[in-house]
Amino acid sequence: MQIYNSCMTSIVYHPVYLMHETHEHPERKERLIAIMERIEAEGLNPNRIEPRPASLDKIEAVHSRRYIEQVRSICERGGGRLDIDTVLSKDSYDVALMAAGGVCAGVDHVMKKPEPVFALVRPPGHHATPHRGMGFCVFNNVAIGARYAQSLGLKKVLIVDWDVHHGNGTQAVFYEDDSVLFFSTHQHPHYPGTGRVTEVGDGKGKGFTVNVPLSPGVDDSGYMAVYREILLPVADEFRPDIVFISAGFDPHQMDPLGGMRLTKYGFGALAGLVKDIAERHAGGRLVASLEGGYRLETLSESVVSVLRAFQGDVPDVMPLKDAQLTRRIEEVKSVQKAYWRSLA
Repeated sequence: MQIYNSCMTSIVYHPVYLMHETHEHPERKERLIAIMERIEAEGLNPNRIEPRPASLDKIEAVHSRRYIEQVRSICERGGGRLDIDTVLSKDSYDVALMAAGGVCAGVDHVMKKPEPVFALVRPPGHHATPHRGMGFCVFNNVAIGARYAQSLGLKKVLIVDWDVHHGNGTQAVFYEDDSVLFFSTHQHPHYPGTGRVTEVGDGKGKGFTVNVPLSPGVDDSGYMAVYREILLPVADEFRPDIVFISAGFDPHQMDPLGGMRLTKYGFGALAGLVKDIAERHAGGRLVASLEGGYRLETLSESVVSVLRAFQGDVPDVMPLKDAQLTRRIEEVKSVQKAYWRSLA
C-alpha cells in the first residue's frame, strides 16, 4: 500500500437527505442508507459535520431565481418531474437546499481544519445548469460550494469530476471563468452527450475546461494514467486554493448505468492523487460531494475506499494505458497545450 500523510477525515450527513423521496428511481434514499451502514460496519468513525440549508443568495450565485422558484413550486404542489429523469417529492426543495448547504458546510470546515471532507448528500448536482435541473440533479452542489469558497476569499478553484457521466451543468456554470478549472473524465458517447475534447471553455475561460472523454472499458490503471499525465501537470500549473471532487461511483465495473471498469481500489487511488494536489497547493482544503453510483454494494464499498484514502491508506494502482487510451491522452494534450505550458 502507498501511504500518504495520515490525517483525519470528516463527512457531512443528515437524515433529511432521505426525505427526497424517489421510490424505485435509481437515485434513491437507499444509496445513502447503504453508505452509512457500510461506514459503521467498517468502524471508520469519521467526524460528523452538521449541515444547514443553503441560503437563497448562495443558490442564486449559480442558479437563476426563475429556476429556483420552479423547483419550489413543483414541490409545494406535492412533487412532480423536472424532466423525464428527475423526480421531485414534496420535500425535495428543502432537501436540495440542505444538499447544497452540506457542501458549503464542508467548505467552512476545511477553512478551519486542513482535512478532507466528504459531503454525503442527495440529490446530486453536477448535471444542474444555471437554468435547468436534469439527470437526477436539482441544484449544483459543487458549483454552489465553489462560489461560496470564493466568497470567503479563495480565488482559484479546482473541480475534479470522475462520474461516468459528463458534468455538463458544472461546465456550463464556469465555461467562461478563468478562476475555476473544471477537469472531467467521463464515458463517451454517453448521457448527456457533452464533454468533448474540444470543449475547452470560452472567452477568458478558454483552457480552464479540460475534458477527457473515455471509451467504455477503461480500468483502474487507465484512469490513473489519465490523471497522472493530464490532471497532475495542469493542477500543478494552476495551483488551486481549494479542490472539489464531484465523486460519482458509476464508473465502477458493476454499476448498471455505466460501462467503465473501475474498482473500489481505483477510486481510492484517484482520491489519494487528488488529496495530494490539495495538500501541495491548497493547504489540504478538499471537499468531495456524492454524485452518481447506483449499485448499493459497490457504491458503499467505493465510498469507504475513498474515505480510507483521505485518511492516508491509498491503494497502489499502477498507471497503464493501451494504444486507444494513449491516443486519447495525446489528443487532449494537443488541444490543451495552447493553454498549459506543462502539457506543451
